[in-house]
Amino acid sequence: MQPMRFFMDTHDRKLKTFPEKLTPAEFGGFYTLFEQACYAEGVVPLRIHVAYEDGRAFCLTMAADADAVKRAHNRVGLPFDSITEVKTATPGDTFFRGAASA
Repeated sequence: MQPMRFFMDTHDRKLKTFPEKLTPAEFGGFYTLFEQACYAEGVVPLRIHVAYEDGRAFCLTMAADADAVKRAHNRVGLPFDSITEVKTATPGDTFFRGAASA
């Protein structure tokens, strides 16, 4: 298995990468297709934060590289604004690591 890294992709109605109107029920149906596309490309979908009224979404995935995440989006015709490799940061990462090294 290849090493996996975290990626955050973004979608915004103002940039035409989020549907003009999307209900939670419609999202649920679409997400099933996206999830299948992710698995076909070796991408693991972890979390999706959706602001229906604002027309924005933020998706956290794990993949070997950003190209795999792009291919998953392309399989379902889902445009995106950006795909960025990220590191996770939790309170434990932020506070306890600093205290341990002090």
